[in-house]
Amino acid sequence: MSSPNSPYNAFAALLATTGQPVSPAELHGLLLGRSCAGAGFEPEPWLEDAAELLGSAPQDNLRQALIGLQEMVKNELTGSEMAVVLLLPSDEAPLGERAAALGQWCQGFLGGFGLTAREGALSSDAVEVLQDLASIAQVQSALEDSDDGESDYMEVMEYLRVAPLLLFAECAKPAAPAAKPSLH
Repeated sequence: MSSPNSPYNAFAALLATTGQPVSPAELHGLLLGRSCAGAGFEPEPWLEDAAELLGSAPQDNLRQALIGLQEMVKNELTGSEMAVVLLLPSDEAPLGERAAALGQWCQGFLGGFGLTAREGALSSDAVEVLQDLASIAQVQSALEDSDDGESDYMEVMEYLRVAPLLLFAECAKPAAPAAKPSLH
């Protein structure tokens, strides 16, 4: 059974109390996907995209949690740690539940990435990452509750912790600093 105080369960409980039938994994994937595609970190556009997934504008407590989640993602993507923490059920949850959440996360990521307008074509590496995410979103039921299934799940998790960083580095390039006038 998964830990009742895991971040995933806490977010799931918050979503349930607000009557939202959305998975925390899908919501986090949406946020990370749009952020990696270059949507930026302004709260209002994120809240609008979240409201579309949720089917209504989030109530105040959920709104604050969504803004906090965005701050966490911003720090992960722009900080020096270069690590992404996925909002998924804890390792104690049954493999089937974790695999389903992984698929929901990938679907959310792809949806968020697709929502964001970009200029220019993606590199072949970026296209490959997006294709991998689409494949992962489809195979969640193929993982068996066994040592091999656990191993496969962990490999996919590790991949998903670094794949967004590649997309963020390519697509969410910060604005070029203004040229400083030369003093001659």
